[in-house]
Amino acid sequence: MGRPYSEPRFFLHKIHDLAEGVKQGQLRALAKAITLIESSNADHFRAASALLEGLLPASGKAMRIGISGVPGVGKSTFIEAFGLHLTRSGHKVAVLAVDPSSQISGGSILGDKTRMEELSRDPNAFIRPSPAGSTLGGVARKTRETMLLCEAAGYDVVIVETVGVGQSEITVASMVDFFLLLQLPGAGDELQGIKKGVMEIADAILINKAEGENRPRAELARSQYVNALHLLKPKSANWQVPALLCSALHGEGIAEAWETIREFRRTMEASGEFAEKRRRQAVDWMWTLVMDELKQLFLHDPKVDALLPRLQDAVDQGVTTPGAAARRLLEAFRRP
Repeated sequence: MGRPYSEPRFFLHKIHDLAEGVKQGQLRALAKAITLIESSNADHFRAASALLEGLLPASGKAMRIGISGVPGVGKSTFIEAFGLHLTRSGHKVAVLAVDPSSQISGGSILGDKTRMEELSRDPNAFIRPSPAGSTLGGVARKTRETMLLCEAAGYDVVIVETVGVGQSEITVASMVDFFLLLQLPGAGDELQGIKKGVMEIADAILINKAEGENRPRAELARSQYVNALHLLKPKSANWQVPALLCSALHGEGIAEAWETIREFRRTMEASGEFAEKRRRQAVDWMWTLVMDELKQLFLHDPKVDALLPRLQDAVDQGVTTPGAAARRLLEAFRRP
């Protein structure tokens, strides 16, 4: 096997063809492009950068929605019902579902296409499961780039589903326009242990499974969330975070959830906050990539590599402090 992108003319020709395929909405080209940007191969990294630069003018028009919630809340059921509602209304929907991964084998525990069977068969929907692996918050490192590719391919609604644990909600909120937090009926006095930080990043709270005997509990939970939200400093002076009810299983409240998102976008665009948030996210994204690249340079530096096992063992054995070990590693890295 040779270096597939080492020849400039071949490289540019191939990238141009792939970009055209993506812009024409070809699923094979889109899948191939996503695989390319997820690759850690150096040649592929160069190719992916050229591809993203070429597709950037065709991206940015979609509504980017982050969806999270406690385990068992029915995220996949909701996303399928929500996605089908959108495709039936003439939208094209991309779902980037960050799948829980085994910490031992690294493999995905559950494939999202098996959880969203009907949506996966819809010609106007695209589902891309992505193993969370060891990435902070369970969000795949290349999710932002994948969003741009989907937008360039003509998908006007892009949904990012998180595993709903750790810092994944914060990470996803930093890359989407609207963050939807799903909750269960019967919140109780502790509001299901929802952390203040997660409540503060939500643009709407949706109480799922509000059907049958759950309905009264869902109504009570909604009033509790409304009261709790009034105690928090609002994200925006132009938007009051609503608490909504929904039964994804029965398709109830889906249209209302979408109308809330549309109203949010209209309000934010009118105030200028929508464009400002996108610009801020782009700069944050740049710094995230810079820090990630610096980390890789540090870990692959020969001087650091020679010291790291010994210092790590010293910290593990209590012979030296983490601070002292970190300083020695950084000193080695700075050394010419």
